[in-house]
Amino acid sequence: QVQLVESGGRLVQTGGSLRLSCAASGGTFSTYAMGWFRQTPGKEREFVAADNRYGTNFYGHSARGRFTISRDNAEKKVYLQMNSLEPEDTALYYCATTQKGGSSDPNDYDYWGQGTQVTVSS
Repeated sequence: QVQLVESGGRLVQTGGSLRLSCAASGGTFSTYAMGWFRQTPGKEREFVAADNRYGTNFYGHSARGRFTISRDNAEKKVYLQMNSLEPEDTALYYCATTQKGGSSDPNDYDYWGQGTQVTVSS
């Protein structure tokens, strides 16, 4: 059983930056790939970024060029650095684990955190 806890979400102005963190416990962190998704009320969960454990990262259209996913296996954490934030980035951000590294399909993800709220003011 894997437990995930996200943190770092807060209110930020347009153009600002945030770094989200996701701490994992249980399981062997280095053996699974990680992903970030986001969701707003009434909409489906949207793929943001993912890694494949081997140093290759994947990004959703809205994140490409602005967001960066990274991981620290020793700390059992994955991060999402978000720059040039826009009001459209306002959402609840989730991290999740998968054995299908790089997948953008939330159905491929096994364990999810509770999310951290990011709000970008205009």
